[in-house]
Amino acid sequence: MNKFDRVTAILIHLQSKRLVTAQQLSERFEVSLRTIYRDIETLLNAGVPIIGEIGVGYSMMEGYRLPPVMFTQEEAIAFLMAEKIVDKYADTQNSKHFKSALFKVKSVLRNNDKKITEEMDNSISIVKNAKSELADKNLPFIMRSLTDKEALQITYTAFDPKNTASQIIEPIGIINENGIWNTVAYSNETKDYRHFRIDRIAQIKLIGKPFLQNHLTLKEYSANQKIQEIIYRPIIKVKKEVAHFIEEQKYKYGFVSEQENGSSIKMEFKTNCLQTFSRWFLTIADNAKILEPKELKILLKEVVAGISKNI
Repeated sequence: MNKFDRVTAILIHLQSKRLVTAQQLSERFEVSLRTIYRDIETLLNAGVPIIGEIGVGYSMMEGYRLPPVMFTQEEAIAFLMAEKIVDKYADTQNSKHFKSALFKVKSVLRNNDKKITEEMDNSISIVKNAKSELADKNLPFIMRSLTDKEALQITYTAFDPKNTASQIIEPIGIINENGIWNTVAYSNETKDYRHFRIDRIAQIKLIGKPFLQNHLTLKEYSANQKIQEIIYRPIIKVKKEVAHFIEEQKYKYGFVSEQENGSSIKMEFKTNCLQTFSRWFLTIADNAKILEPKELKILLKEVVAGISKNI
């Protein structure tokens, strides 16, 4: 990249964020800090109103932006969602071009909108793309809740559509994982963070009340989950006459111990992925029973329901 293109790109980058450090610019454009300082000086000499503070970084004077395009807050967030998907699925070259285009979009936002998109950037994680009618309908409410820090009232069903419960939640982010949209939210009912499948939210509305808690960002929450990874301890009961069929398999799925009990064998396992365990259990489900945990029973019902739809 020649100097003219780099200086232009630095200008766009500065306009896309409230604050940016010389180190960040150096890493993005793969040049030395000294080169960045010279490029900033070039922009200053050209009359660009850059405000610099030692130890803090550079920012653009409020009101200076590239004409003539202006975007609404909703459009900016839509671009942010697209960036997450493109970054996950597009090839490296197209992803690079899209990021460059998005910097131009961000550069014309007002400072308040930049702040919101930066906060939203930490609240959206795309793992695998999917589309759901209910999710599409509910997502805008959750996005607005995240943006305005306004609590939501939802009617949620875990598995049985007839078994619903209303509660107040405070979302901290949205995840699309394994083809399913989820919102990670603090539940005022259970007093902890939970994953809510967005396509299982039967009713949703903003209640006009601010969040009562100061929450972690989605990235902080995910980092904590990795450090304190949940370990499940499934306990199942298997008929003796079929137990020998899984003698070798069981060790692949976290087998810990077993105890004979009349015509069956009680087995205990340890796993951090109930989804994987449930699908293995399905191979012996006609001759076995889940004793605990409750989450595994619900998950198995979901798997069976999905199979039934495809038959």
